[in-house]
Amino acid sequence: MPEYRAIRAKYSLLDICRQPELATEVTLQPVNRLDIDAAILFSDLLLPFEPMGIPFDFIKGEGPNIERPVRSADDVRRLKSFDSRESLAHVLATIKLVKQELDGHVPLIGFAGAPFTLASYAIEGGPSRNYAVTKALMYGEPKIWHQLCELFASTVSAYLLAQIEAGVDAVQLFDSWVGALCVRDYREFVLPHSKKIIEAVKESGVPVIHFGTGTSTLLEAMADAGSDIIGVDWRIPLDDAWTRIGKNRGIQGNLDPTLLLGPVERMLDGADEILRRAGNRPGHIFNLGHGILPETPVENVQALVDFVHTSSTQPDARN
Repeated sequence: MPEYRAIRAKYSLLDICRQPELATEVTLQPVNRLDIDAAILFSDLLLPFEPMGIPFDFIKGEGPNIERPVRSADDVRRLKSFDSRESLAHVLATIKLVKQELDGHVPLIGFAGAPFTLASYAIEGGPSRNYAVTKALMYGEPKIWHQLCELFASTVSAYLLAQIEAGVDAVQLFDSWVGALCVRDYREFVLPHSKKIIEAVKESGVPVIHFGTGTSTLLEAMADAGSDIIGVDWRIPLDDAWTRIGKNRGIQGNLDPTLLLGPVERMLDGADEILRRAGNRPGHIFNLGHGILPETPVENVQALVDFVHTSSTQPDARN
């Protein structure tokens, strides 16, 4: 969005995250421009790293860069617990400002990173294609792995509960890269830690969305983690995914973000197929299967939002 790019021309991503007024402005931009049905807190998955003792920054064109990757028992021992209300007070201040501005117009969704995704960034030192360093530690030093993920689980649980206390209406647990694992490894190395977070957060009564990409082989295992809603990507038909996770929970997804780069007609055909597969059942949150791409034309996003709003209120038109 041009209004976001104007801010980014003056401030880094972390600068925006650390200044509640700026983060509030960016959070509200798509709500004000596109008339979407929820606001998503503008923040970053890695914000808990700094107070934990994992300094990082963003390198243009490459993504996050961890100054001192976590790769040994000593590295894990030096990590710190912290109070989210103090160390991430700027995030909580943003939530309060956004809620004031929204004034009940739409709900606000908060979020945090899940243990595997946080651990993979911390261990690799940044993004990875194959997570070889992460898996080598996971397989070779399972005790260290579980110690690290237990710390992340406790940290994320407290952070999400602090977001809820500040006013978010739902939270999303992002396990963006967990699709790199097979089912057996997911159940052994990830499920206990994600489940701990979800169980802690669900006690608040706020809905929990559990999201990952490339997770078509993991859906039943992810369902065992206990979230209210599971996000699915475009690699699996929505109704197939919903059957596998169980119709007793909600589903979020699952349009391919690259469809928004092509002809509008093809994008809307894809959206229409998803809505048909949802079958007008309650519990479907229409969304992309992953993050929106920076080069996406705003007018295509607007056309998609308008189409979903219109089609969702006229279910007979899709039958």
